[in-house]
Amino acid sequence: MAGPFGSRQLADLGARVIKIERPGTGDFARDYDHAVRGMGSHFIWLNRGKESVELDVKTRSGPRRCAGLTDRVDVVMQNLSPGASRRLGLDADRCGPRRPELIVCEINGLRRGRSLRRAAAYDMARPG
Repeated sequence: MAGPFGSRQLADLGARVIKIERPGTGDFARDYDHAVRGMGSHFIWLNRGKESVELDVKTRSGPRRCAGLTDRVDVVMQNLSPGASRRLGLDADRCGPRRPELIVCEINGLRRGRSLRRAAAYDMARPG
């Protein structure tokens, strides 16, 4: 929950937060329950104050469209699998020269240099 919670904190402080979601299915947390206006309470708690955009980042135009969103924000925060931000052009090396004032935050669940460094880490889920 590091990325969703951290970006929620920014939204609570008045930042414009654009949440990128998978087309068709969106964030799976929407369906944890249907307690808040038909959506999951967990989803609402983590995503209040955010704008949602459907975008398939794995298509040919996805990374370009995703990078285009960085022109409209002050912070890029992600907790994707290790290396995903680089593939999408959202890492500090690519965003920095284009927009030096942009803050880029990559959240990794597991320490670099360890055998599991490429594994995704979600909440209390235990890799492998």
